[in-house]
Amino acid sequence: MVAERETWSKKLEFILAAIGYSVGLGNVWRFPYLCFQSGGGAFLFPFFLMLILCGVPLLYMELAVGQYTQQGPVGALAKICPLFKGAGLATVVISFLFTTYYNVIISWSFYYLFSSFSGELPWSHCNHDWNSPNCWDGSKSQSVLKNITINSVTMLQNVTDFVKPNGSVSPTEDFFESKMLRKSSGIEEMGNLNWDLSLILLLCWVIVYFCIWKGPKGTGKVVYFTATFPFLVLIILLVRGVTLPGSWNGIMYFIWPKWELLADPKVWVYAAAQNFNSLGIAFGGIITMSSYNKFNNNIMKDVLTIAVVDAVTCIVAGLAIFATLGYLAENQQTDVTNVIKQGPGLVFIIYPEAFTTMPVPQLFSVAFFFMLICLGIDSQFASVEVIVTTLNDHFGEYVEKYLKRKEVLVFVVCAFSFLCGLPNVAQGGLYFFSLLDHYAAAVSLMYLAFFEVIAITWIYGANRLSKNVKEMNGSTPYRFFTFCWYFLSPVLIFVIWLFSMIMYKPFKLDDYDYPDWATALGWFFALLSVICVPLGMAHAFYMAKGDNLWQRFKNTLKSPLPDSVSQSCPSYYTGDIIISNAYQMVG
Repeated sequence: MVAERETWSKKLEFILAAIGYSVGLGNVWRFPYLCFQSGGGAFLFPFFLMLILCGVPLLYMELAVGQYTQQGPVGALAKICPLFKGAGLATVVISFLFTTYYNVIISWSFYYLFSSFSGELPWSHCNHDWNSPNCWDGSKSQSVLKNITINSVTMLQNVTDFVKPNGSVSPTEDFFESKMLRKSSGIEEMGNLNWDLSLILLLCWVIVYFCIWKGPKGTGKVVYFTATFPFLVLIILLVRGVTLPGSWNGIMYFIWPKWELLADPKVWVYAAAQNFNSLGIAFGGIITMSSYNKFNNNIMKDVLTIAVVDAVTCIVAGLAIFATLGYLAENQQTDVTNVIKQGPGLVFIIYPEAFTTMPVPQLFSVAFFFMLICLGIDSQFASVEVIVTTLNDHFGEYVEKYLKRKEVLVFVVCAFSFLCGLPNVAQGGLYFFSLLDHYAAAVSLMYLAFFEVIAITWIYGANRLSKNVKEMNGSTPYRFFTFCWYFLSPVLIFVIWLFSMIMYKPFKLDDYDYPDWATALGWFFALLSVICVPLGMAHAFYMAKGDNLWQRFKNTLKSPLPDSVSQSCPSYYTGDIIISNAYQMVG
């Protein structure tokens, strides 16, 4: 007997959960920098073009596959095309690696949130015991030689000036590196665990556990707040930002088009990669969440809602970020290009520095870092749910026998992920975190996405998927989606993958060059997911029935899904079906 699958209590809960998963920290700390670096307003053209031709169609595809199969990524790909079920397993591996370090960012946000409840923000100056000798906040003068002209006579004189010394760091940078991270000199020197960060990381995992331990019905209640609060804060930051002096200079840096940069292939690769990372395509989360939808849920409305909200959030976040950067640049009497950073540097160094010059800085600081927590926690929910759903779908019998309840399974997953994440909160944790972040998903994501698209749209068949959508929603998708599934999306993904390999350079963190063994470790993390594809093929071939190798191979391309599945059908059976449109073309 097949147990009835859980579903979301309300459609709105799924929408909010999917938006929370898609709208994450990348919208705040990655998109604005990419836009600035890749042509400003001109970057919006490849970004939205890639969203329409690749992002939206693939989001539609994953939502349809999850909802129709009622399975997580491994089960869904196994039902679509057994030969490529390893691509589904690869997304689970990526999600696991993602959970181990993504919660660390939430831990940093909590650290800053707790530190904001003070009479004075601790990163306002360099007068603390923990400040490094290189910390400089402008209060320390230095003696410099300057040419002074008096009554038309020029002379060299020793004067006091407030010039920032070479090699010095700002109070916000010193707080991030010396106080919170206790940063070592490199990954070779991992040092001790930072116990305060370790305890906060444990707190984050406890929060994640109690938010998802009851499944979609429990998570659905949490996202009413975590998925909506960040938008309120972003709007407040945008309104406040545009009223600050110098803000419009910053905004012009963000939106002013540099059309000549569109000739650079990297810009198009960045635009596509941002869509994949932002929407969560090929991470397994979309398939997992949609697998808890009701069979006849309207997919098209979900696709448009998620895509539009995600894109608008990128724009709003970019305007809010650059308005504040313009203000900060004017305060420092410098250019926006000298204050902008991406990634952790933007939200944990540059933005906190801006808060110190605002009235009631504690209020803005608390709101901002609580927003980051909400943005991060939603993505973490979905990623952990990918792992839990996969284990429960495929080893439910053992879970029921040995763990008794799903809540215990969730606890085991969270506890194991917490332990695996501890290296990220050591003194050399930033180097480990950055290495894992770059190689775990960025390097292998397009490779996995390509095989996922090939399995679904060429082997299973885009036309057949369209019929599945008609069975669920009463009408087939627009021909535009079928065309994108068959041709545009696979070609674009392959080209992006090819260019990303051609443009590959060994990863470095700012001016720090990783040793060879660390780069090899990074590739090991990448291969953990990549290797799942050939291993899945080997397992599918081994399990396939057939009197000879060719018959076995043909059977690995056959989907065990019937041509028609009704809502009352308790399970799927192996039908005598055509292999696929793609298979027919190759004979």
